[in-house]
Amino acid sequence: MIAPQHRIYACFFFFAVTTGALMARLPDIQTHLGVSEGQLGLTMIGMAIGSLISLTIGAPIIDRLGFRTTAFFTTLGPAILFATIPWLPNAPAMFGVLFIVGLLSGALEINLNVEIDRLETRTGKRFMNRAHGFWSVGFFITALFGAMIRQSGLSAGMHMGIVAIVVVGIGGYLIYGASNEPRPVRTGQGTSEHRFAFPTIGLLPLCLIGFAAFLVEGAGIDWSAIYMRDVFAAEPFVGGMGLTLFAFFMALMRLTADPIVARFGPRNVAMVMLTLASFGALLVGAAPGPELALLGFALMGAGCSAVYPLAVSAAAQRTDRPAAVNVAALGQVSFVVFFLAPPLLGFVAEFINIRASYLICLPLLLAGLWASSFALGERKIEAPVGLPPEPLGPNG
Repeated sequence: MIAPQHRIYACFFFFAVTTGALMARLPDIQTHLGVSEGQLGLTMIGMAIGSLISLTIGAPIIDRLGFRTTAFFTTLGPAILFATIPWLPNAPAMFGVLFIVGLLSGALEINLNVEIDRLETRTGKRFMNRAHGFWSVGFFITALFGAMIRQSGLSAGMHMGIVAIVVVGIGGYLIYGASNEPRPVRTGQGTSEHRFAFPTIGLLPLCLIGFAAFLVEGAGIDWSAIYMRDVFAAEPFVGGMGLTLFAFFMALMRLTADPIVARFGPRNVAMVMLTLASFGALLVGAAPGPELALLGFALMGAGCSAVYPLAVSAAAQRTDRPAAVNVAALGQVSFVVFFLAPPLLGFVAEFINIRASYLICLPLLLAGLWASSFALGERKIEAPVGLPPEPLGPNG
């Protein structure tokens, strides 16, 4: 029997695999389209626009569809759409595809995080960091193999097509057995009448924390391969190691963070991690050689790993609005930054240099560090009255 949390882990993993495969092939797609860094970044803003729309209006639609139906569209759809990108004739066509992927990815963000909160509420156990850890595992695996595949000379079209076939086949099987149980409503949370999800004053500090974490994540994932190529003229395998190390240490920290958070508390963990991310961004921006740059990417990955999951947990636990609305509002600011990072950092790289793209992350990281000092507290899981505990499966 497949435990319910494992299906959520699989959705995170497969979406990361498809997105990571695209990011690993960005240098080849840039060459194929014949665009500059700034033009490529502007093309990729389509994903941010789609995510913003989905995160703003998607919560009530997702509540009606349920976890399983939403997971089918949002996990399998991007894999199919990404596989078409290496075959597209120009940047505007890629913009259109990424816009649709953005709509799906915003819905995926709401659906998976609220489903994790549902399981945590029913079982009294923690899954949030581990679930996001599988996102990072997916990026690590696809980054590692993406570097090897690029070195082997396999075309981006074949690479993305193989990834889509695997994700649709295995992911579809795992999602098929999921349930569409209703999400619990906490005392004082209200109903899902809210049609639009916008951040409230109380949610803004959490948005700032997520903003800092996702900017670093976007910088590490989207531009690391191009950074290594342009700054150090690294061959494809070495160039891909920046993304590989970033994703590996992000995955490692997320998979092991839950007991650390339980012992030291979300506030202390987040502040230490954002400090590590700041040192990593500074090191990447000033590294004289590829070795120190790779160390910087590793610190960035470790540093931004558990920060966003901690903010999501805090947002879902707020009682002013339904969990789906607060998670969507947080994702509206934070998740969109993940997709805005490529165009923003691309323009900085084109008009200043690519090192500066990482140095401009520092003020925002310090702002996130300040917000973490008062916005994150101890995680309390409130079990709704009358709901029986849900079976966890053999691995808990």
